[in-house]
Amino acid sequence: MADGMIDVSSRHSVPETLARLQSILKEKGVMVFTLIDHSGEAEKAGLTMRPTQLLIFGSPKGGTLLMVAAPRLAIDLPLKALAWQDEQGKVWLSYNSPEYLQQRHGFPAELLKNIAGIPALIQKAVE
Repeated sequence: MADGMIDVSSRHSVPETLARLQSILKEKGVMVFTLIDHSGEAEKAGLTMRPTQLLIFGSPKGGTLLMVAAPRLAIDLPLKALAWQDEQGKVWLSYNSPEYLQQRHGFPAELLKNIAGIPALIQKAVE
């Protein structure tokens, strides 16, 4: 995890994986800001790309405290989850480790709790 990226395999398709994650996030009161369909946009441009979609989500209440403590963290917030399909057809859900974000931006360790629950939500989405 030297680059901070965590990849979790999913039993579902790319769209279903992110639909599951969106549902879980909304259930927990986490805002879903947008979904970017990279492969869909590639297709519109006449290009081919394996299914790849990015979900952008977060909590202004929790995220603002982090950005006040470490303003450059705003480059990595809101949080993101990337669902993508590899060459073998396996689907993955990738995201930045909360601990890596804390290390990268140096915000106080006690604020880590604001984003520490994300891995459990990601795991639930891929089951």
